[in-house]
Amino acid sequence: MASDPTAAVRRLASFEGLELAVPECRKGLGALIGAADSAELIEGVRVQPFAVYPDDRGYFLEVQRLGRGLAAAFPPESTQISAALSFPGTIKAFHYHLRQTDCWAPVMGMLQVALVDLRAGSPTFGRRNTLFAGALRPWQVLIPPGIGHGYKAIGTGESMLVYLTDRFYDPRDEGRIPYDDGSINYDWETQHR
Repeated sequence: MASDPTAAVRRLASFEGLELAVPECRKGLGALIGAADSAELIEGVRVQPFAVYPDDRGYFLEVQRLGRGLAAAFPPESTQISAALSFPGTIKAFHYHLRQTDCWAPVMGMLQVALVDLRAGSPTFGRRNTLFAGALRPWQVLIPPGIGHGYKAIGTGESMLVYLTDRFYDPRDEGRIPYDDGSINYDWETQHR
């Protein structure tokens, strides 16, 4: 969480009343989210488990049904479904959107998902969340506009993220912040506890 949630290091962008800024955060992971209904979740972020059906051949999982679940409001005419394969240790962070909502489903391996609230007017501005999701914790994560998001592929195998977006990819809607930004101050190192 930010040391002073109203102190922004720099303004990022604005769109139709959404003002984004990078908060000043202490080094760390933020709140570790261990339950889908955690009170520590950033405002608007939602988490929902999905079922995995293993058998002697492997497993089956249903990523999403349009019109249901976390992505129920995604319009069928503009929903995009994509996948990203990441090798162990890969960090893909941080980016944010002004209009787009993401629904992430890590379907293979494990991801350390990092979120930071960049919305200057949000009651959770500056809050960071860390979620461990994937094969050992099959969770979907809904990420609204204005939330900085990224992940690190953890473990020894490849990870696969399948994600839906409520609109087609538009590079003008996406902003980027380096994974090692000194203000977000996210700790990507393994936490030898």
